[in-house]
Amino acid sequence: MRTFIFLLLISSVHLFSQNLITPQNAGINSKLIKDETSEALWYADNAGSKTEIGSIITELKKLNKTDLLIRTTVKLNQAPDAKWTDSTLVKISDFTPIYHSSFNMMRDMVLKSDKDKVTGYYLDKKSQKKENIEIPATHYFDSSSYAMLIRFLPLKENYTAEISIFDYNPKSEKKGVMKAYILDTHKAEYKGKPVWIIKTNDDISNKASATTYYIDIETRKIVKQDMDMAGRKMFMEIVQ
Repeated sequence: MRTFIFLLLISSVHLFSQNLITPQNAGINSKLIKDETSEALWYADNAGSKTEIGSIITELKKLNKTDLLIRTTVKLNQAPDAKWTDSTLVKISDFTPIYHSSFNMMRDMVLKSDKDKVTGYYLDKKSQKKENIEIPATHYFDSSSYAMLIRFLPLKENYTAEISIFDYNPKSEKKGVMKAYILDTHKAEYKGKPVWIIKTNDDISNKASATTYYIDIETRKIVKQDMDMAGRKMFMEIVQ
């Protein structure tokens, strides 16, 4: 009887832990990953009317047989000369993080991923305060890459999961490894094409913000994003 209970406990632990996605078990279909460049217009939703905030250009590029570069360039309508570029380097096969940098008008940040820690720096440009970063971390994705990661997961109806991510924000109580959550996955149509609609949130916002991705089932490209940031609604639509 004791042996039976022990085995039951072991199987229960396995059952409840198997939905935590890390690079070791994500099941990414790397054959779907192709070089691409896309542009999305970024809007604020004001009671049904939309105001264009700017645009975001996203580039995926295989640098060699093993490494994938994910680069986003943000252009803001109210600050057309401001530069805002994020670059993330991951392994093509499983999205293991290698490097992340983010440079914009407010701050510079660089993160380097090792086997058991993340190192780098964060520079607040307003105060000119620079913080050196060294945080223990294992089995995670960089938070900047998980939107791309979702595209290549083994998606199906009612698919849900927890995703282990690393995020750094000096103004947040939470730094280091935390979770993102796939809350719901279902098929629908968007502009006449079949898509996966995937609702997510994460610990970065203490689950207060939700992002819904519309992913073309055939190409696995994100064609739209809806964002609800504690009541402030925004969305992005692909234009090319």
